Amino acid sequence: MKLQRMNRRALALGALAVTGALALTACGSDDTGNGNGNGGDASATAQAGNIDCGDAKGQLQASGSSAQKNAVDAWVKQYTAACKDVQINYNPTGSGAGITAFTQGQTAFAGSDSALKPEEVEASKKVCTDGQGIDLPMVGGPIAVGFNVPGVDTLALDAPTLAKIFDNKITKWNDPAIAKLNSGADLPDLKIQAFHRSDESGTTDNFTKYLKAAAPKDWKYEPGKSWEAEGGQSAQGSSGVAQQVKQTSGAISYFELSYASDGVKTVDIKTEATEPVKATIENATAAIGAAKVVGTGKDLALELDYTPSAEGAYPIVLVTYEIVCDKGNKADTLPATKSFLNYMASEEGQGQLAEAGYAPMPQEIITKVRETVSSLS
Repeated sequence: MKLQRMNRRALALGALAVTGALALTACGSDDTGNGNGNGGDASATAQAGNIDCGDAKGQLQASGSSAQKNAVDAWVKQYTAACKDVQINYNPTGSGAGITAFTQGQTAFAGSDSALKPEEVEASKKVCTDGQGIDLPMVGGPIAVGFNVPGVDTLALDAPTLAKIFDNKITKWNDPAIAKLNSGADLPDLKIQAFHRSDESGTTDNFTKYLKAAAPKDWKYEPGKSWEAEGGQSAQGSSGVAQQVKQTSGAISYFELSYASDGVKTVDIKTEATEPVKATIENATAAIGAAKVVGTGKDLALELDYTPSAEGAYPIVLVTYEIVCDKGNKADTLPATKSFLNYMASEEGQGQLAEAGYAPMPQEIITKVRETVSSLS
């Protein structure tokens, strides 16, 4: 385990210095609770000296994406070791709930795995005096498809087959479509138990964007944070659906790679490449590295490619954004908001993610994020 952490740190720091590779996973943890941490260990103290607290003090409330909860926990641990006058509470309520709380003025910033929609930008103007909410990409990476099929350790699926599974059109694990993609596998005559998120989720948004882009004939629903297909079962948060896969024979669901722990197996995705692609940080980087900034002004929303054809490019990816006012932030929380976001985007903050299996944003993008954070008012 120690060697793995060292390798992860070397990979992330090397990516930051050379290519700025982009990916996202994290060590599994519960979706409940807040992002507090006292950061009292030696590691936190060692890095705390590089953090600029400025005039930051008081409580900072934030909520949203459960995908980034483990990232926020890692950041908070380091940040609060240096900035002891700041208490940060991050509630992983899901992207949709996080944006709602932000546009209602309940939080200083929100985490979302999808960029703001026009109507959400409009709503944000009510709390961002003379300004609006903007998207700041901080981390990104693979959405894994976890499965629990007794006797099957390796499973390959393509987008049309996944679409039919999650639309209740394929209901048995020994279906000919699955067997065709898994020659030689001993597939059981077992009912498929497909689980989706019950809460509004950016992970659902990105997963359904993939299905719509890669299997348009088989996925008739519009992508979105809410699950639209009929059938299946639901659970709250990434940890909820991951737990259902772990404990339910025949189960399948989608969640960040961070939650594929404790023996949860993940599907290899068949693309136009020669071999099915595994859900790994490196393979997500190959697909997500081509993301383009499509936001305007200070908004840094990205456009992702859900149908890559390159060898080893994992197609089901997401980017997690911090949603914040460009202007009109509350005076009592602005210093802490800028200080904490600045640390998250800093070389130290991005490099710190290696301990939890995260990798930094591309250098070109994170440089723009840093500039934007410095200009918040």
